Amino acid sequence: MSDTDLLFMPAVKAAALIRARKLSPVEYVDAVLKAIERANPRLNCFREVTADAARRDARKAEEAVSRGDRLGPLHGVPVSIKDLLDVEGVPTRHGSAIFADNPPAASDDITVARLRAAGAIVVGKAQSPEFGVKGLTDGPSFGITRNPWNLERTPGGP
Repeated sequence: MSDTDLLFMPAVKAAALIRARKLSPVEYVDAVLKAIERANPRLNCFREVTADAARRDARKAEEAVSRGDRLGPLHGVPVSIKDLLDVEGVPTRHGSAIFADNPPAASDDITVARLRAAGAIVVGKAQSPEFGVKGLTDGPSFGITRNPWNLERTPGGP
């Protein structure tokens, strides 16, 4: 399976392939992390990439598949979290320069905790407009997030 197939695959299909042992969570997460590494310098889509934690969690997910453990509906599927929600060990800046020096979060937001409980693997924090209040993803603390289909636009509009 090509990296493009992996990157555009619906989460439900990916989870089904992981459960059927036709897709490795480690390989899936690695493909996503490589894509982030290639795209982020041009798109500025990630505020933080949690590669080490994601790879660790992918190995654990693969071990659970090998053991035949009961798996959640998103088991082994990589996800990003907007920089509006707490991810344990990662600062939450709310897209704002005001919170640029926030310390790492002590725990996961309930949304993140539920994603993890479903088996999802957090690969990082995606950029967010300041406090999530506008349709354009740009700000003085991180610059402009570009649309991958048209670099002259943001993902939220012109």
